Amino acid sequence: MLDIDDVSWSAGATRILYEVTAAVPRGSLVGLLGPNGSGKTTLVRAVAGLLRPARGRVTLGEDDVAQQPRAVIARRIALLAQHADTDLDLTVTDVVLLGRFPHRRSRWSDGSDDHEIVERALRRVDLDGLAHRKWQTLSGGERQRAQLARALAQEPELLLLDEPTNHLDIGHQLQLLSLVRRSGVTTLAALHDLNLATMFCDSVVVLDQGRVVAAGEPAKVLTPALLSDVYGVNAEILDHDGRPVIVYRRPPA
Repeated sequence: MLDIDDVSWSAGATRILYEVTAAVPRGSLVGLLGPNGSGKTTLVRAVAGLLRPARGRVTLGEDDVAQQPRAVIARRIALLAQHADTDLDLTVTDVVLLGRFPHRRSRWSDGSDDHEIVERALRRVDLDGLAHRKWQTLSGGERQRAQLARALAQEPELLLLDEPTNHLDIGHQLQLLSLVRRSGVTTLAALHDLNLATMFCDSVVVLDQGRVVAAGEPAKVLTPALLSDVYGVNAEILDHDGRPVIVYRRPPA
């Protein structure tokens, strides 16, 4: 289980996160929502141990993430960013093998168990047929699936997604989040698309100007009043097979 307790962080004199408290239960998919500049990426980086909160704690299980060595964090937490690229001449297998680096017994070689885990991760994201393809030949959707396979090969306790669907068409967005959902890994996902959040997330946490303004089940949290206050949009919430669907109203000309 991930616990975020009273976390604050500033960049110079600018407060980015202010007393943020949230929880991600074991095995759940929690959506981190909010407009641009609300602090989503900063919070994901704090959870990943990439920055130390000025106040508060992030704990994974019983352990304070900020107190854990980088090698330990790399074995326990995997991060999937919205865009990843390389100029190196790598195959899909090479990219996914990067996820095994924190677990290697030797810095210089991969074991047979590493390759078995990579093959299994590629099957989970339906990329086993592209294992030997060059990274530069992949489509955007294939690259994100390869990055997800790399994260799964890391065998993390916690998966962090930082707006991973932003550069994907709707088909690949649905596919990627379906794969995450099926993985069963405890996941905190920063998302822009609120309808994707209602479709896939067990619960959501909404940030606005660095503060948590709402948290809970999507159907209870994503109300017309909240969308107006936080996003400045007029919307109607419809019910479709028991889940909310947000229909936005066009702004006046």
